[in-house]
Amino acid sequence: MPMQEKNGQKVWQVRTTNAQMIRWFMWLVGVAAFVYSWMKISENTLWFMMGNIGEVVTDIATRATPPRWEYIDKLWIPIWDTMAIATLGTIFALMMAVPVAFMAAQNTTPSKLLVRPIALLIIVSTRSVNSLIWALLLVSIVGPGVLAGLVAISIRSIGFCAKLLYEAIEEINEVQVEAVTATGASRWQVMVYGIVPQIMPAFAGIAVFRWDINIRESTVLGLVGAGGIGLQLQSSLNVLAWPQVSLILLVILLAVVIGEWVSAKVRGAII
Repeated sequence: MPMQEKNGQKVWQVRTTNAQMIRWFMWLVGVAAFVYSWMKISENTLWFMMGNIGEVVTDIATRATPPRWEYIDKLWIPIWDTMAIATLGTIFALMMAVPVAFMAAQNTTPSKLLVRPIALLIIVSTRSVNSLIWALLLVSIVGPGVLAGLVAISIRSIGFCAKLLYEAIEEINEVQVEAVTATGASRWQVMVYGIVPQIMPAFAGIAVFRWDINIRESTVLGLVGAGGIGLQLQSSLNVLAWPQVSLILLVILLAVVIGEWVSAKVRGAII
């Protein structure tokens, strides 16, 4: 904390005058950005339609109740596709994320000047684009269907898994690595016996956590033609079949709850 003099006495302050001015300036910039953004949103919002929003919600809820239970027979394959997209997408992403993580970690990368920047670029680029955007792009390339959703989930998950994994690699206990190295082990043996055992709990936790996230993301990929139960949701919304929509939403909710329960049990067993 800085110390200033006042009436010949030293007074402790949390921040200097310059630090306080910078802090207030940042608050001013934040408030100005908020006000500007709100003005732009207001310009493009049909506020007159908000007057009857309660009536619209009530009308849709009335039309959607009760759900069309007999439609459940047409949802088994789509929900299976959704779970397959999430599961296989996570597996493929982990297979690609592991080498990227080892190349990105400072203590395992073959080259900090060449290989590590490339690995970090892969991590940032795959994490910065939402899975829906990847799905839109892939539907244009490979056509609509489960394959586009699978690849979209995989690409989106690479950066997430690799980032958490390479941070875990950088936090390992170097004493164990040095002990294995002292035995005359090769670089690969050091990695297998000195590094991998230390990061396995983190790897398992990352895998389960990402799988849980991918279940949620894969349920909406069908809205852009990437397969899964989202495709059925989009079809029902297009024809205003609200009883089917409510049933699909219940099925999605059940799938997410089951995925959350499984991931919580697995994480609990790992920890």
